[in-house]
Amino acid sequence: MDILTQILNMNAGGAYGGGKAGGAFDPLTFAMKPQVVIRALCWLFSIVVFGCISSEGWRTDENGKEVCLYNGDAMACKYGNTIGVFGFLASMAFIAGEYLFERMSSVKSRKRYVMADMGFSAFWAFMYFISFVYLWSQWSSAPMPPGGVGSSNMEAAIFFSFFSIFVWALCAFLAYKRFLIGAGDEFTSAFETDPANVVHQQAYTSYSMDNDNDQYSTSPFSGQQQQGMEQQGMEYQQPTY
Repeated sequence: MDILTQILNMNAGGAYGGGKAGGAFDPLTFAMKPQVVIRALCWLFSIVVFGCISSEGWRTDENGKEVCLYNGDAMACKYGNTIGVFGFLASMAFIAGEYLFERMSSVKSRKRYVMADMGFSAFWAFMYFISFVYLWSQWSSAPMPPGGVGSSNMEAAIFFSFFSIFVWALCAFLAYKRFLIGAGDEFTSAFETDPANVVHQQAYTSYSMDNDNDQYSTSPFSGQQQQGMEQQGMEYQQPTY
């Protein structure tokens, strides 16, 4: 995980582990980003899952009715298809989001994207876990289809559902590391190391200390004024009635 963190921090000059907005776009560098590579795997695995189930996940029985090869459970085929299709679409959306992420000049926009990436990726990893357990349990109880037609596709959908758990969880982890990087280090360090800010801060500190030390060191009245006021106080006599 330390290696992934170092890779994530490479070429990260902006907020939340991304490059600075307005930088030149390099297709090769973009394609080699860890987020893009892993999203491409998510995209590929999703195609395998819903492709295998859609192509040979159903057969026609003696009555002419379509039956799911996962032990005749139509919900198993539909659930696997749904998870695969939405995973495919979400992977494409996040790859496009990575392209736009480098062009987000707003720190709040980057934060929202990172949080959406982290939340959805973790949720979809859990959905793929349910898909794996559901499909595997139904396939282990299902009779072998006639001639074994479709069995390899059903097993491939199960295996790639299992692999998808880890790639989506890895996406969530990378988004979490981005969230930890945040914008604080980038902008706080820049503010503290700016010479103008340092001079202003030192001047303000010096001024505050001087005011604290001299606040009560000098009387608001001179010595002659105080002596005159004391004499007036001594000469004052209470009137008689």
